[in-house]
Amino acid sequence: MALKIGDKVPSFTAKDTNGNLFDSQDYIGKQPLVIYFYPKDNTPGCTTQACSFRDNYQDFKDLGAEIIGISSDSVRSHIQFKSKFNLPFILLSDNEKKIRKLFGVQNNMLVIPGRETFVTDKNGNILLIFNSMSAKIHIEKALEILKKLTK
Repeated sequence: MALKIGDKVPSFTAKDTNGNLFDSQDYIGKQPLVIYFYPKDNTPGCTTQACSFRDNYQDFKDLGAEIIGISSDSVRSHIQFKSKFNLPFILLSDNEKKIRKLFGVQNNMLVIPGRETFVTDKNGNILLIFNSMSAKIHIEKALEILKKLTK
């Protein structure tokens, strides 16, 4: 069942690029989150999206938010991707696609893992769900919503 605006972000855990277990509950109640699901490391659209988040990372931090990128790639793949493109945010490995299912992120064109972004307030309430294969627009939409939180 897909999540909708107003729902609480589900609790999840996954391995990060440091080999640590990331727990979403460590962030809920503390800061807004931008959780984005993407198809695959080192592909053109996903690289564009990740680098756009990187290039705007300070804007997200200034708004108090943390960015979390999730794909089914391995931790090893994420380490290389993060290093190659100097990505400052959290990347999580969802190789069994459990988190993707928990959020209700569907495949695009039946086979390509979906590209979907969720923005939460600091309490974990979902403020935005954005689904588009157009990679760069996710950053604009997420920043737009976070700026409204600070007004």
